[in-house]
Parts: sequence; structure tokens; C-alpha cells
Amino acid sequence: GVQTCALPICDSVMLGAADELRALGFKVDAQESRQSYKGPSLLRRQGTSLPANVVVHLGTNGTFPLDVCKRIVRTAGQSRRVFLVTVHVPRSWMKGNNKVIRACDEAFAADRVHVIDWNSAVAQHPSWLYSDRTHLKPAGQRGFAALVSSEVERAVRQARADALASASGTGKASLIG
Repeated sequence: GVQTCALPICDSVMLGAADELRALGFKVDAQESRQSYKGPSLLRRQGTSLPANVVVHLGTNGTFPLDVCKRIVRTAGQSRRVFLVTVHVPRSWMKGNNKVIRACDEAFAADRVHVIDWNSAVAQHPSWLYSDRTHLKPAGQRGFAALVSSEVERAVRQARADALASASGTGKASLIG
């Protein structure tokens, strides 16, 4: 499946959902208190083993500068899809980081960078979080993993459909059976 080709780079929020993500086939690189500036070097360390889909959930523990976000996407490389997960944390930097994530998404081709809106999902399911309003209860772990998995799957399916349509030469896909 698609998930075996995805690597989340993240902080303690996704660390809470690591078992659920691994059960869905994701490789997980999560660490408590991880700062966004570590993102590019974490991707570089993966080298050629970096999978086709890279999920990035950074910005919970401090600011996420736009130049760092763009470096993460560029470091991932042209042939990879990058999924930027919005943050939900009761801190002064949350809104700014989520704006940066959206601006970073807009700076690249639509098929290359995708936003996964965790902040909106949590707003609809506040019971997924512990009283710190950041870290995941078991239901939140499942919800987080399901959201990430479904968004990666959706983007991969769309890319396949676009490739098929493009290959047909008409912009529309034809199946002959």
C-alpha cells in the first residue's frame, strides 16, 4: 500500500500516534520536543532511502519559519510528495505556524505539497486530546493516524488518476475491458 512509502518526520504529538501509524505501514521518525529547524537535516540523513511520500508535523514546540519549511520541501526533492500537517497547540505560535504551513504549500506545485489539517480535525474532536490540549488520547492517536493515512492515500490516488488522464493524450482516461 501507499503507507509503506511514507515517512513522517515529527514531534511528540505524532509520537503519540506512532504505533497506529506503524500499524498502517508508515515508518515513523518522531522525537519529543523536536524543533522545526531539524527537519531538513532529518530528511538529508535519509538520503536515497527517503520514500515517495514524506509527512511533516513540526511546529508544535516553537516557531516554524517559512524558509525552514521551504528547505524541508526542497530537501525532500522534486520526485516526492510532502504532506505538511497543521499544528494544534495552545501557544502563541500556533496560528502563525499554521499560516506558514499554508504559505509553504502555496509556494510549490499543488501535486508536490499537500496540507493535512490536523488543527481543524481537533477542533471537531476536542475529546481526542488530554487536558494540555496538545497530546493525544488513544482516540486521538487513532484519529490522527486515520487522517494522515487517508490524506496520503487521497493524494496518491489523485496523482495516479492525473497520470492516467495525461497518458491517454486527451486529458480524459479511457478504460477498455
